[in-house]
Amino acid sequence: MATYLEFERPIAELTSKIQDLSEMGEHAGINIAEEIERLQTKRGKLVNQIYSKATRAQICQLCRHPDRPYFLDYVPLLFKDFQELHGDRAFADDAAIVGGIARFHDQPVIVVGHQKGRDTKEKLKRNFGMPRPEGYRKALRLFKLAERFDMPVMTFIDTAGAWPGIDAEERGQSEAIARNLMELAALKVPVICTVIGEGGSGGALAIGVGDRLYMQQFTTYSVISPEGCAAILWRDRKYAEQAAEALKPTAADLLELGLIDGIIPEPEEGAHRDLKGAAECMDSVLMNALQELLVLPKDQLLAKRNERLRNLGRFETA
Repeated sequence: MATYLEFERPIAELTSKIQDLSEMGEHAGINIAEEIERLQTKRGKLVNQIYSKATRAQICQLCRHPDRPYFLDYVPLLFKDFQELHGDRAFADDAAIVGGIARFHDQPVIVVGHQKGRDTKEKLKRNFGMPRPEGYRKALRLFKLAERFDMPVMTFIDTAGAWPGIDAEERGQSEAIARNLMELAALKVPVICTVIGEGGSGGALAIGVGDRLYMQQFTTYSVISPEGCAAILWRDRKYAEQAAEALKPTAADLLELGLIDGIIPEPEEGAHRDLKGAAECMDSVLMNALQELLVLPKDQLLAKRNERLRNLGRFETA
């Protein structure tokens, strides 16, 4: 059964009505194709209206939609011969970050991504997609492996943030994130990063430094969640909508600010309704980016990455 958010409720009601009419026509032997076609046309217009005018707060809900595809949902549609590699060779294997070797259009690549869980058991196993230091150190091990064997790196971001627990702090959470930022900035292979859900704070940034940064249409990337921001500024999470407006975390906002390199369009009703369509949209964008980067000599690749990172964002002098 598909899950619908509150602002998607009109779509759910119309979808249910179309299904009921279809079943009624089949059982009663009545031809109601014309009425169903009319309702489907109405539904299409409603879908376009709701998603094209989605507010920042609504996009924040969409990026965490219960049906939204996760990293491992995309892997079999984007890559071939994926072989997962485990552990950071120092402490443990963090299931909140998954990575390994794969082929992308016959090009060997290293892929790394955050992974959340669907049910309670998997959510606990994946720690709700919030990595501990060993997760980032596992990612770093894979980045260095990519550099050693001259394989491009592709990362997929989808986390509320790094795990803030005492155990993570004791094992050097901030150092692990900072180390990844430094190493990714100097990695001698192409690095392409894509936000496929929510990009939260340093937990996202630790695998988000590269030559290209893309965001899917209904994703967010921010230093803090709207709820967290509201809890700090207003001491009340009910102000999350105002916080979302102030944070400007959507793909359209970040493209306007010059923080990302492009927006990957999603199917009409979002990736949570059409996984295959979303993967196809992503595939073409990532392939074009990879082809552009593979032809660059190493020194030029690093120079362009350095220039890109130094020019991020906008500021005004008072």
